[in-house]
This record gives sequence, structure tokens and C-alpha cells, in this order.
Amino acid sequence: MENAQIADVFDEISAILQILGENAFRVRSYQNAARTVRDMADRAEDLLSSGEDLKKLPGIGSSIAEQIDEIVRSGTSHRLTELRGKLPRGFLELLRVRGLGPKKAKKLYDDLGIKSLDDLEQACKDHRIRDLPGMGVKTEEKFLENIGRARENVGRMLLRDADAVFEAFAEHIETVPGLQRFSAAGSRRRRRETIGDLDILLQVTDRDAAINRILTFPAISEVEAQGKEKLTLILNGNLNVDVRFFEADEFGAALLYFTGSKAHNIAVRKVAIDQGYKLNEYGLYKGDKRVAGNTEDEVYEVLGLDSIAPELRENRGEVEAAAKHALPILVDHNDIHGDFHSHTIETDGKQSIEEMAQAARMRGLDYLAITDHSQAVTIARGMDNKRVEKHAEAVRKVDAKLDDFWLLAGVEVDILKDGSLDIDTDILGELDWVIASIHSHFDLDEKEMTQRLLAAIETGVVDCIGHPFTRHLVTRGPISIDVDTVFQACRDNGVCLELNAQPERLDLPDVYCHRAKEIGVKVAIASDAHKATDLDYMRYGVSTARRGWLEPGDVLNSLSTKELRKRLVRKPGAQRWR
Repeated sequence: MENAQIADVFDEISAILQILGENAFRVRSYQNAARTVRDMADRAEDLLSSGEDLKKLPGIGSSIAEQIDEIVRSGTSHRLTELRGKLPRGFLELLRVRGLGPKKAKKLYDDLGIKSLDDLEQACKDHRIRDLPGMGVKTEEKFLENIGRARENVGRMLLRDADAVFEAFAEHIETVPGLQRFSAAGSRRRRRETIGDLDILLQVTDRDAAINRILTFPAISEVEAQGKEKLTLILNGNLNVDVRFFEADEFGAALLYFTGSKAHNIAVRKVAIDQGYKLNEYGLYKGDKRVAGNTEDEVYEVLGLDSIAPELRENRGEVEAAAKHALPILVDHNDIHGDFHSHTIETDGKQSIEEMAQAARMRGLDYLAITDHSQAVTIARGMDNKRVEKHAEAVRKVDAKLDDFWLLAGVEVDILKDGSLDIDTDILGELDWVIASIHSHFDLDEKEMTQRLLAAIETGVVDCIGHPFTRHLVTRGPISIDVDTVFQACRDNGVCLELNAQPERLDLPDVYCHRAKEIGVKVAIASDAHKATDLDYMRYGVSTARRGWLEPGDVLNSLSTKELRKRLVRKPGAQRWR
């Protein structure tokens, strides 16, 4: 259980308490607890397992500490479940609309009876929002614009959160008597950025005993269906889990089928039909005889296809490539030698330069770029020119003490509305690594936004464009740019594109990773770590890169330290890396 998930529970509790009109002290206590847990350098789960007293932490009293323990142990919060039951069904979906917080949601409910996204949409279309005090026409237009995105996320969770649920459930499944094989399937196995539900396949010797054991999982809130072929469970938090049972000679075919995607399955089935086979979840058949099914590889091999990694199974040309033996050799976590984006206590990070360096070394990395914010990001206490220079000196002093590890002195510099950078270019030219990012004015039209990025790319002092589409998966869509023009400018000016591995971002999206590869732009996978444990988000960047068909040669941080030192150029007016 990650700190961010625990904090999300407390944020939701505080939001519901506000909606219900509870006293401000209780609301603030949960808000403070969420902030404390989210900002902790250590995982709450690790602290509990080592016997630490969470009540020593700021804003954590006895009640909150007990709730953290409950969330870690069971994956849920009875307090949250109880509070959700006090609101109309679908009401919390309103909070997914960007710009609509608990106070506004309560006002909409009290004044207009709005209790769902459908109600809100109709009220906007009827122009009833604009007449409410403190809202107006622009608020109404923004709500209407953001409702569609909110709908896309209803019933879906971030891949990180789905991983946490699956990993807890998997530990429980491993205790099932007679277990022989099990695997996740569906969109989680394909590593999609958001997950609607969990599909899990099991091969066991005694299905009745397995079912009885599975049903003791403490986070189950409802058993929707139960049989010897399939269990459908609802976990606390309304996550749907389908558990299916298959025998040994069926398991591979079933895993192929339930991993999907639907479009991939149709494409593979067409290959089978063209060769005189029949393919379904129970096997590959020639007439009535099953000729393959124990493993996925076996099915692919009989069809004359190379085995296709789950991340590629979206019917984007992977079946044709498998038939021609032309699939990419995908980048793997073991190919990653360093991380190009991290923050420290100098701005909005939670740990020191030394602590971040040591955490990176412990994870087997060979280099780490320290890239704290520039001055435009005032909420993060961004650095001005003098602080950037002083911070770079501090980074290099730490680097000088490290053997066999390179700490790059860098910055995440803001691209201002007109495309200029908010740190002097002569200072940026002396740094080891410069990320240029957009953190404001997201609503510029495509032409303006494209020109904004081009101006930054062409300065000659930028190494990388950070989170290029600026999206947040739940709250904010991508900016509008001419993708090919921006990508080609990056290629021509020796600027790479960041694949920001924060689970809320995963930006570059997979389809644009593939486009960057086609155009010839290098991609830098980066954790954007604000504390040591965030370095582990690299795995989400790697899985997105794999979905984008990226190979080690497409990824800048597949380079060793020696190779990277040769490639980087620290001279204004020249390409920053070769």
C-alpha cells in the first residue's frame, strides 16, 4: 500500500465531511493527515511493519494511526465506506470534474439538487449554473467542458493503485491450497494507464478449497457471483474482480484471451481461421482436436507468430510484425541505468541531495539528475538565477564524494507563456541537465502552444522537454500541439522528450512514444521523484515505453554513465547531446 493511496483515502474522507457539513476541525484533521502521509519519505506500511509509532508524526493522532493500520492491513477504510453510504449514488463522481471541489458540489446539491454528472451536464446546458453566486458563465462553460473527461475516469483507477490491490490479493491467492498457476490478465497485464477492473486466472487442483480460501480475503465487500468456473467479487472501493479457473491444457489460451485487447484477439483469431484453426479461451483447435493451449507461447508458435508481449497487444500492427518476425526487442527495467528528473528539499522535494543520491544507488542506478524547480513555480518555492547556481554547486559537492555514481546538476526550468525560459540561458548552459516544462497557461490554442514549445526547444540550452503534454490522468487533459512539428524540432535540435513516470501523468502517452520513435527522437524515462520511494515509479515509465514499442536504443537512460558522458555536450548554441 503506497502512501499516495492512503492519502487519497483521507482526502476523500475530508471531502465527504465537507459535503456533509461536518465541523471544520474534523475536516482539517483528515486534510493534515493526508498531507503528512503523502509527504513522508518512508512508506507507512514499512514503518508499521518495523513497529514505528505513527502518532509521532505531525497531524497523526490515535484515531488516524488506527485507520492507517486498517488501510494497510485490509486495503480499505470502514470509515470511508460508511461515509460514502451517506451520499447519493454517483455524487462523488462530481468531484472528478476539474474545478469542482467539495464546497461547490455541496452548493450545487443544496441550490439545484445536482447529485450526478448527468444532473450537472443538464444544469449547464440549461444555463442554471451561471446564476449561482460565485460561479458565472465561465464556470458553467468549464464544467461542461470537463464533464466528458470526468466520465472517462468513472469506475477506473490508476495503474499504480490497481497494482497495489492486485499485489495484496496475489499474496492471499498464494495461500490457496493446490495452487498451480495464477496470473493477472486484462488491461492491468497490458499495463494500461488506468484500469477498470481486475481479471485473474487460476489453475488449482481443488476448486472448492480454492474458492473457500479466496473468499476469506478481508477486502471483499460483496460476492456478486460464485461458481466453479468463475468468481465475481466486489472489493471495498467498488473494484470489480473476476477470478476464473482453468485446467492446465487451457490455461495459456485462456490467458491470451482474457489479457486482450479485444482488437488484438480478433486479429489473432483471423490468423487462426485463415490457417484452418479455431481459437477460443479453451485452446487452439484443428477440427475437434486441441493442438495448443497450455501456454501463450505455444498458441503463437503453432500460428507461426513470434510471442507478443502483453504491452503490445492493442492491434497496432503487432500481429503483422509477429508474422514477419519483426517485433521490437522492448526496453526492460534492467536496461535503465539512470534517472533524469528528481527534486529535493531545495524546492518541493522531501529529502536532501545526499538522501536522493543514496536512494538511487541503492536501486542499482548509476546516475541521477537533480532537477529542482525554477522560480515560476512559486508553489514549489522555485529557484531564481542565484539559487540555481548555488544549488548546482551543492549538487556537485555531493557528486565529488560519490564513487562510481554520477549526480547531474540540473534544473526543471519553466517555459513561460511566450516560450522564454525563466532562468538565464548562460546559467542553464553551464548545467549538466536542463528539463524545460510547461506548468501554466494550459489553454493556449494549438498554434500558440506549438510556438511556445518551439521557442524553448531552439534555445540551445535545453536537454529535454518535461511531461510534454502536461496531462494529469484524472484531472487534466493534454495540451493541444502540432505533434509532428514539435517532435521534429526536438530531433533537429538535439532535444529529447521525457516520459514522466509519475502514475498520474505517464506522459509521453504510449502512442506518442511510438511516434517519437518513428521520427527519431530519443526518450528519457524519468521518475520525477519528490522523495526516495518515488524513484520506484520508474517501472511505470518502462511499461509505458514498452507499450510505445520503444527499444533500449530509443531510450536515453539505457546509456551507461560512460556513454552518457560522451553524448552530453555542455556548450550553449550546440546540441546538448549527440
